[in-house]
Amino acid sequence: MNYRHAFHAGNFADVWKHLSLVLSLDYLALKEAPFRVLDVFAGIGCYDLSGEEAQRSPEWVDGIGRLWACETAPPAPVARYLELVGLAGEGPQTYPGSPALIAQLLRSQDKALFCELHPSDHETLAARFAKDRQIKVERRDGWQAVRAHLPPVERRGLVLIDPPFEQPNEFDRLIQALEDGLTRWATGTFILWHADKDSHVTAGYRQALARTGARLLAADLQVCHPHEGQGLVSAGVTIANPPFGLEAALEASGAYLAPLFSRGNGAKAEIARISGRW
Repeated sequence: MNYRHAFHAGNFADVWKHLSLVLSLDYLALKEAPFRVLDVFAGIGCYDLSGEEAQRSPEWVDGIGRLWACETAPPAPVARYLELVGLAGEGPQTYPGSPALIAQLLRSQDKALFCELHPSDHETLAARFAKDRQIKVERRDGWQAVRAHLPPVERRGLVLIDPPFEQPNEFDRLIQALEDGLTRWATGTFILWHADKDSHVTAGYRQALARTGARLLAADLQVCHPHEGQGLVSAGVTIANPPFGLEAALEASGAYLAPLFSRGNGAKAEIARISGRW
């Protein structure tokens, strides 16, 4: 399983992940107290959809491209996400990564830390936010960052963990990261993203997450039956300590996005509580 982000920026999985991120941060901002965001696999911050990588695998056409072209008014949560994509992008041929979206959502009292290990990607990311005093960019392995930077002094906030799925043990490392994160910061919101290439593997992963005892919300988006599609056709997020209201917002968003992104039979969005007290 290999998920190099520059080749997939703006695809349906990105839309779903970033929608969850935007809505979660909006809900955190409803309270005046400051929060901190930790993005441990940050990437370069913004992606050129006309560049070589995106053109070689133009998955954005069936993701954000369909959203841009759709004439049917989206539900409020999707409209909010689209607003942020427009504000955080750098023109009609770019798609913002999570750092650019997070930067747009920080209030004056909030802070963010972006971690990126790849040397040139870190350099690009650091240059992008060099003048932003609310944001720190660090060259660090994402898995180490969870242990190194939690809990934050603000005591409120969110951690985004979306590994590239280049290694076969990424699901195990996601489980360990959540366990480590909750041990250090039991009240933090954690968004764990995964590519779904094997439903049985994903089911085992979710069962292992449920054993943490945390309040968990699973949100999956599938664009067709796996045997009908080419490449990635299903992806999802698991959110620990989801903000109030997120579940309903994702349900409304999924009902709109699943048919819009459909590539055949079996397109669906599934939102489910899988653990913890609600």
